[in-house]
Amino acid sequence: MNMNTAITEQFFRDYLVKFAQDDKPLWNYEAGVTLLGAQWLYEVTGDEFYKDRIVEFMNHHILEDGTIKYLDVNELNLDKINSGKILFFLYEQTGEERYKKALEVLIDMLHRHPRTSTGNFWHKTIYPYQIWLDGLYMGLPLYLEYETKFNNNENCNDVYSQMENVRRLLYSEKDHLYYHAYDEKKVMIWADKETGLSHNFWLRSIGWHLMALIDLYEISSEEVFEQHKQYAVWFKEALKGVLEYQDPKSGLFYQLIALPDVEGNYIETSGSAMVAYSILKGCRLGVLQEEKYRPMGEKMLNDLLDQKLVCVDGVWHLKDICEVAGLGPKDERDGSVEYYLSEPIVSDEVKGVGATMMAYAEYRKLQAADQEG
Repeated sequence: MNMNTAITEQFFRDYLVKFAQDDKPLWNYEAGVTLLGAQWLYEVTGDEFYKDRIVEFMNHHILEDGTIKYLDVNELNLDKINSGKILFFLYEQTGEERYKKALEVLIDMLHRHPRTSTGNFWHKTIYPYQIWLDGLYMGLPLYLEYETKFNNNENCNDVYSQMENVRRLLYSEKDHLYYHAYDEKKVMIWADKETGLSHNFWLRSIGWHLMALIDLYEISSEEVFEQHKQYAVWFKEALKGVLEYQDPKSGLFYQLIALPDVEGNYIETSGSAMVAYSILKGCRLGVLQEEKYRPMGEKMLNDLLDQKLVCVDGVWHLKDICEVAGLGPKDERDGSVEYYLSEPIVSDEVKGVGATMMAYAEYRKLQAADQEG
C-alpha cells in the first residue's frame, strides 16, 4: 500500500473545518455522507475533532424542540432523509432529546410518503410512481435503524419488501447491474415503454444501492435473521456484477460503468469510492471473504487517492466528481448517454469527499481490528 495517510487525513480535516461552518439554508442528502464519514473516523480514532465538527454542523440545523431548520415537512422527498442518519449517533453521544425528536420528524415524513403499487417509496413527489436507486440509500437505512432501536422492528418487513421489489424490477440479468430508475407508469421520457426502466447504468446510483445493501445488513437485527441473511445475498450478487466492469488500468469505474469505450466517458470518483467502501465494510462485517476482497478494496481506495487526490498550488483537491445527475422531472435529463456525460465534473464536491471519507474510515476500522487481534 502506497497510501499517504497523513495527507489524506489532513485533507479530510481541512475539508470538515469548512464544511462544519457552512450554515447556508439547506437540508439535503449530501451532508449526510460527509457526516457519517466523520462519525466513523471518530469511532475508529477517538479524535474529538470529528465529533466536534458534527455537532458544530448540526447546531446550525437542529433546534431545541427537534425542529429541523430549512426542512419543509410536507415536501415528501427521500433526499431530505439521509442527513438524519447522524442523529442516532448524536442522541447516543449526548442524550439530547432534540435529536430523537428530529428523527421522529423524519420518520413521520416516511410514514406519509407516497408509494408505488408495489409499496415502494416514490423517489420524490415531483417524481411520481418512480423508484430510484439513490432513494434506497437515502431513506431505507434510517427507517430500519429507527425500527431496530426504537420500534421493536415493527416495520422491518416494509424495508425488506421494498428491497426485494428493487431486485425484481431493476436488476438486469443480462448485464448483472441495476438500472438507475424505474417508472411504474412507463410514461417518462427516460423510461422504456415496455419495462419502465431507464436506459443506462449510472455508477453513482449503483454505488448508492451497494451502500444501502451493506448498511441494511449491518443495521438489521438478528431477530429477523432471514432478512439479515438475504441482504448479504443481494449485496454479494450486486458487487460481483459491478466488479465485472472494473477498469483494469485505473482499478476504478467509469461514470457510465458499462460503456468504457464511449467518447467522453471518464473514471468517476464518488461512485468508485462507494464501491471501495462497500467492499471494505463487507470484509469487516464478514460478508465477504477477507483474504480475497480486502486487498481488492484497499487497492481500490489507494488507486482512488493516488489518482484523484491532487495538489494544485499547494492545496489538495479531490477531482473528477460528477456534480449531480438525475432523471426528469419532465423532458430534461432524459437518461441518455449524452446526458450523463454532460453533467459538470468538479472537485471537492461533498458527495465525493464524503464517500471517500467513508471508505477510508472502513480501511481504518479494519486496521484497528488487526491491532486488536
